[in-house]
Amino acid sequence: MKCSVLIIVFTVMLSGCTSCGSSGSPDDFVEREPAVDVESAITISQLMDMASDNVGEEVIIEGVITHVCRHSGKRCFINDTSTDTSIRVEAKGNIGGFYSELKGNKVVIKGSINENRLSEEYIDEWEQKTLEEQQQAEVDQNQCSAELANIEQMRNWMAANDKNFYSVFFIEGVDYEIVE
Repeated sequence: MKCSVLIIVFTVMLSGCTSCGSSGSPDDFVEREPAVDVESAITISQLMDMASDNVGEEVIIEGVITHVCRHSGKRCFINDTSTDTSIRVEAKGNIGGFYSELKGNKVVIKGSINENRLSEEYIDEWEQKTLEEQQQAEVDQNQCSAELANIEQMRNWMAANDKNFYSVFFIEGVDYEIVE
């Protein structure tokens, strides 16, 4: 009885191992089509010029990955290759996550434009909290100064554009290609 069970187990294991291999020759494999139309990519600067009028729309952008979230890999930041403009990309769709090895690579990403609006009230609270933290000796003063400078830039943009919010755009990426 034990011998019969062992033979069955061995046969199942052997058939499982042989079915994993490829029966085709290298000539049978074709190169896959790119998941993203690389030729239609726009720069991040071009995206930012049209983002507010195209929230929810699909876009294809190109840039260099400058940061990958090391905890989950679910987001990265890419920079425009000709300016300092950057945008956050959230991993969605066919993108399971971004690997840290992608940092420094030029990529083309397909996804949808999303907007997070920071209200005047939120910015006021953020500024108040930062000012309180700045008064505490154990807080990094450079970080507080940088945050206060960002808040001032947001307020200047809001005044210049007659808005009561500041838009932060990001991409929900569904696919990407590494390009040379």
